[in-house]
Amino acid sequence: MNEKDQPVKLERQLGLFDSSMMVIGIVIGSGIFMTTGLMAEALPSASLILLAWILGGLQMLAGALTYAELGAAMPKAGGQYVYLREAYGPLSGFLFGWVAFVAYISGTNAAIAVAIAEHLGSFYPSLSTYNSIIGIGSFSISGGQIFAMSLIVVLSLINYLGIVFGKWVQNIFTVLKIGSILLFALAGLFISTGNHLDLSLNPTDMSIGSILTGMGIALVAVNWTVGGWEYVTFAAGEIKNPKKNLPLALIIGTIMILVLYFLINIAYLKVLPMDTLIGEIKVGEMAARTLYGPGIAGVFTLVIIVSMFGALNGNILVGSRVYYAMAKDHLFFSSAANVHPKFKTPGNAIIIQGFWAAILTLTGTFEELITLVVFVNFMMWIAASSTVFVLRKKQPNLERPYKVWGYPYVPAFFIIFSSVIMVNTFFKSPEQSLMGLGLTLLGIPAYLYWKKKREII
Repeated sequence: MNEKDQPVKLERQLGLFDSSMMVIGIVIGSGIFMTTGLMAEALPSASLILLAWILGGLQMLAGALTYAELGAAMPKAGGQYVYLREAYGPLSGFLFGWVAFVAYISGTNAAIAVAIAEHLGSFYPSLSTYNSIIGIGSFSISGGQIFAMSLIVVLSLINYLGIVFGKWVQNIFTVLKIGSILLFALAGLFISTGNHLDLSLNPTDMSIGSILTGMGIALVAVNWTVGGWEYVTFAAGEIKNPKKNLPLALIIGTIMILVLYFLINIAYLKVLPMDTLIGEIKVGEMAARTLYGPGIAGVFTLVIIVSMFGALNGNILVGSRVYYAMAKDHLFFSSAANVHPKFKTPGNAIIIQGFWAAILTLTGTFEELITLVVFVNFMMWIAASSTVFVLRKKQPNLERPYKVWGYPYVPAFFIIFSSVIMVNTFFKSPEQSLMGLGLTLLGIPAYLYWKKKREII
């Protein structure tokens, strides 16, 4: 086979800085500006809210350390898909990829794009999701939905044209959001004249049962806000020196997120009294208004838009690598396995992903889809983390440049902690959890279809 006939492969073009920015940029979206008020509803105590963030942060760090071993040992495109496939067989890997494509990653992309449109609608009403442009019977398309679709198309095109373009967009917007959060948090800590931060453990005399129930609800919110740290593993096939840089990126990224989230929550709790905080959705905007006056609300909205834009770009970049890996195994549309000869990107996988996410923005069902797979996402986290134990026995000779610190206790902590929250999620939302499980099981006939096609090939 001469050089021209050799298949085009992905190239390693992501350095440590790029990979770290990927972790931070994907995780920090809009959640950190909204969830604390909902947590306060369940836990009306500053110290308990901060404890929930610490516990959730430690859980995230334990998961990152676990995935660091897996990613360094198997630095291939697909990440979680690869770990599950190697440990439990192709079906388990496929089911992860199926849920990611049908609902979780695609639905998240649609949700973020529409949320950006909704926030821009406060400046440009024509971009509001309430501004119907096209109406056919009961079906209508808003200006916000058209903008969301266009945004997905533009970012998909940027990432199609080369990972260099995608990573620069990611780096710029992630640096901007880090700077904005730091400035806001420090202003809340040192400029604010008021101080509502009460660190007494149980100021409202909640019962132990109420505290435990409230902590469970709060930790679900924390997990939603910190989710996505594992996405960088999807692009492991394009990280330079992945045996070193992938573990470092996961560790640096998660620690940075921990610090930023803790600082901004201390600022919220210092600036806003607890009775104002309880149930408030726009916590960040309210804190900004308290700090700087009503005129700053628009500026803070721009901060949220920047944050969400970076998260959306990161999702589009890395998500496509899962479907590329599945297609390489002949378990997805075969064209998704192609790498563009000039741009060195899985172009078709990016197009397929973008098309489905754009469709979801029009259906208005993406939020429901995401809700359905929250329970499943926990299940996939637990399953993927357990592969650390399985693969150490199944593939003892596999080169492991990084071995998870504190083995077996750190991965066990992540699995047990995530399992408790998963069970809590099930009892809190049994219908959605069961429907999410059902959506996952629908992947079995899809797997059998592609498996049959693979056998024919």
